[in-house]
Formats: sequence, C-alpha cells, structure tokens
Amino acid sequence: MNFDFSDDQKMLKDQARKFLEDKCSYDDVRTVLESDASHHDDVWQGLCDLGFTGAAIPEEYGGLGLGALELCVVAEELGRCAAPVPFSSSIYMAAEALKLGGSEALKQAWLPKLASGEIIGTLAAAEGPAAPSPRNTKTTFANGKLNGRKLPVPDGETASVAIVLANTGGAGEQAVSLVVVDLTQSSVTRSSVETIDPTRGHAEINFEDADATLLGVAGEGWALMKRVEAGAAVLVAFEQVGGTEAALHMAKDYSLDRYAFGRQIGSYQAIKHKLADMYVKLELARSNAYYGAMVLAQEGADLELAAASARISATEAYRFAAQECIQVHGGIGFTWEANPQFHYRRSKLLALSLGSASRWKNRLVAELEKSNVA
Repeated sequence: MNFDFSDDQKMLKDQARKFLEDKCSYDDVRTVLESDASHHDDVWQGLCDLGFTGAAIPEEYGGLGLGALELCVVAEELGRCAAPVPFSSSIYMAAEALKLGGSEALKQAWLPKLASGEIIGTLAAAEGPAAPSPRNTKTTFANGKLNGRKLPVPDGETASVAIVLANTGGAGEQAVSLVVVDLTQSSVTRSSVETIDPTRGHAEINFEDADATLLGVAGEGWALMKRVEAGAAVLVAFEQVGGTEAALHMAKDYSLDRYAFGRQIGSYQAIKHKLADMYVKLELARSNAYYGAMVLAQEGADLELAAASARISATEAYRFAAQECIQVHGGIGFTWEANPQFHYRRSKLLALSLGSASRWKNRLVAELEKSNVA
C-alpha cells in the first residue's frame, strides 16, 4: 500500500514551502506576537492569492476542486513555520462544515467568500474550559434566533461567519444542532481572549437574539461536528508534523553551531539522545498522519479511528519536540529573543484546539471497542 503523495501534490507542497520561507520567517511571526494583530495580513493574503484557501472547495463554489490530500501538504508547511494565519478555523472547520452539511443556498452564500479569503470563518463549540458536549451546551437556538456565549473561539475577532453548536431541544446527542451565524450583525458582540500563543487570535462571542440558520438537520449537530473534528484532526496533525520537524531541525542546527568545552554540543551523547527521541516521535506521527490522510481522502469508515491515532501521536510528538528544542538551546532557549518559543507556544495551543489528548484517547478507545465487538 502506497502512502506517498503524488508528484502534483509534492509540487504543491514545494510551492507552499517556497512561499512561506520567503514571506513567513520567524521574524514575521514575531511581528504578530509583539503586536495586537490577530494574524499576519500579508501572509494570509498571499495564501489566498495562491489559491490555497480554496484548494479543497469545489470549483462550483469558487475553489480549485482538489481534495483532502492537497490540503494536508499545505497544512504541513503552515505548521513548519508556525504560520500566524486563520487557515485552520476558516478552512478545516467552517468551510468543511458547510461542505458537509450546508444547503445549496448556504454553500452559495459562504463558500465562494471563504475560498477567496474575502472573509474568515470559524467554528464555535466550547463554552468555557470544559470540553464541548451536548450536555454542557447552554447556547440556544429557537425560531431563527441564537442566544448564548462561546469561549474561546479561534479567530473569533476577525471571522465574519461562524458555525455554532447550539441546544435545540431533545435528548442526548440529539439535543444539539449546528447553525450558521453572520458575526457582523449588531446582536453579536466580541472581545479578545489571551492564550499562550498570541499569533493565533481567540475571542469570546456573545449572541443576543442573533439571526442564524440551521446547518443540516436539527438534532444531528453533534454527529456532524464530530465528523468535522475528525477531518480537522488529520489536517492539524500535519501541521503538528511540520512543526515537529522544524523544531527538530532547529535543535540540530543549534547543536552543531554551539560549542561547549571545545566541542560541538551535538557531539555529546545526551544531546544525541534528545535528537534521536524527537526523530522517532516525528516518524511515528508522520506515519499516523499519512494513514489518516488516506482514510480522509477516501471517506473511509475508519476515519474516526485514523483521526484519533493521528491526533494523539502528532500532539505528543510536537509537544516533546518543542520542549526538547528549548532544552537543547539551554538558557538562551527561554529568552524572548530566541525562536524556540514559537513552536512551544503553537504546540501547546494545537494540543487543545480540538480537545485535549485524553478526550481523543477516549475516542480512540471507543473505536477500538467497536472493532472488537464487530
């Protein structure tokens, strides 16, 4: 079984890497970190101009009509440079939810704008530190009006449209639905929320009788959100793989440049062990991410299992590599001027962006139990 990408997909990956190496250096990431900006406008506009935002959106809605695999290779390059752009929330989450559950009218209204980058989208599910679930969803939707609060919402300050998880009545998982909300209306208020990674903006959003439209079928919002999350988990895993590889190379390069007691610190066995451990975790994460990409592209029945595996291994790899990169740098790695902080911040943020590792481990175990019963 061949898990490799095609020549065209590799060419797309190279194009993304060249653009990001030129336009999204660590200095560019730092400008966002040290300012009040929610993202880097020039990098975002460049990605839109190259068509990356519309890569997986059908041509009839203004996209390129490619697929999940093309999105995966772009995601890896975004993770490699810790790009300060709202790509994941707008494309992995909002656009995908509209593609999967939206009516023709909703698709025509929003997908072309998301594909071109004219607007930014997001998905708002959490209502505080607890993981979102049908039981703790207090935001309500009835008679076309949405009321409640969502916190934290990725890219919530700059987004123009949100896919919101709301309580619509019913029991169990059928108690919630997804709705589409125009965030520019006066009945929506937003405020910024601080996170460990200021290069990816988050917000608190309050809805007071905001106009909203049901996405899909009432009572099926939880199932639809889990499917969107599974696809996003694979794509975020590629971002984490890219970030892990970047942290590994950053640590390796420093270990070859830095001398202590007359020797490169990379020649010491303790440093070699750290780099080797980072590499092993990277390759395990890459293997799971590739399998997840294959299942996602084929809309396979094992998507939940593949996504959970990719999510868990990539999260652990990125966390470990980002921390060990700082350790290899020693004291300078903890300073504001040093670059290891970018991957440390991003690894922490991505580890929670789709739910904690324990939540995904529970999802993995549930899928394994199903396969054992079958």
